[in-house]
Amino acid sequence: MAQAAAVAKAPAPPRRRRASATPRRLPYLLIAPAALLMVGFIAYPVISVFYYSLQNYNPTKPWRNGYAGFDNFVHAFTDDPQFWDTLTFSAQWVFVEVGLQLLFGLALALIVNQTFVGRALGRALVFSPWAVSGVLTSVIWVLLYNSQTGITRYLADVGIGSYGTSWLSDTSTVFPAAIVADLWRGVPFFAILILADLQSVSKDLYEAAEVDGASRLKQFWHITLPHLKDAIVLSTLLRAVWEFNNVDLLYTLTNGGPAGETTTLPLYIANTSVDAHNFGYASALTTVAFVILLVCSMVYLRLSKFGGEGK
Repeated sequence: MAQAAAVAKAPAPPRRRRASATPRRLPYLLIAPAALLMVGFIAYPVISVFYYSLQNYNPTKPWRNGYAGFDNFVHAFTDDPQFWDTLTFSAQWVFVEVGLQLLFGLALALIVNQTFVGRALGRALVFSPWAVSGVLTSVIWVLLYNSQTGITRYLADVGIGSYGTSWLSDTSTVFPAAIVADLWRGVPFFAILILADLQSVSKDLYEAAEVDGASRLKQFWHITLPHLKDAIVLSTLLRAVWEFNNVDLLYTLTNGGPAGETTTLPLYIANTSVDAHNFGYASALTTVAFVILLVCSMVYLRLSKFGGEGK
C-alpha cells in the first residue's frame, strides 16, 4: 500500500512542450527584407515594362494614351526598319566584341599565369581597365581619336592618313574604332575569370603530359581548354548580355552615329523613351529584347552543356 501511495504521489512527468514556430520561421524572416527589395527593384519594373508594352503611353501626347494591345509589337516587326537595323547591328556588335575579347582575354590570362619578374605589376596593369567606367572609357578614347590632338594627328605626321581625319565621324572607320575602345575595357574581364580558373589546374597533369611527349599545343587543347570550358561559357554569356545592352560607351563615344551606324537596340530604346517620350513603344522594344536574350541564353547554355560532367 505504501508503494502504491508513493507512486500515486509521484509527480507526473513534464509534458513535452510544442516546438516553437519562431525558429522555423526565422530563416524566412531574415530573408524577407532582401526579398521585398528584389520585388520592389526588379519584379515591379519588369512587370511595368510588360504592362506599358501593351499601351500607347506618351506623356507629351496624353490624348493618344490608352490600350494598344499588340500594335506596338506589330509596328516594330512590320513598319519600323530602324528596329531591324539596330537589331542587326547589335548582333554584329556582340559577335565581334565577345569573340575578340575572349581571344585576347585568353591570351592575356595564359601570359600572366606564367612565372616572370614583375608578374604582380603585369597583372595589375592588365586588369586595371576593367575598373574604369564605360563613360570614362569613352571619354578617354574620344580624346585619343580627336582629329587635332589624338592618334590621327600623329599618324599624319609620319605620312599615314591626312590631318583633320576623325575616325568616329567616318562611316567606314567608326565601327573598328568603337570595337577597339570597348576591347580595351572588356578584355580584362575575360582575363580575370580565365586566370582564376587556370589557378586550379593541377600541375601534375602537365607533368604527366610532358612525360608522354605531348607538345605545348596538345597540352593546351586536351588539358587547359577542357578545364576552362565552364569559365569560358559563363564569361561569354555574361559578356554577350552586357554587350547587347551596351549604352553608356556607344552613347558617349558616338551617340549612335554617324548616320545611325553604331546604334544598338538598347540605344534605340533609350532614344525612343527619353528623347521621343514614346514609353509605350520603347517598352515593347524592351520586351522584345528581353525575349531575345532569354531564348538565346537558354539555347547557348543547352548547346554548350554548361555544368556538365564532360570536362
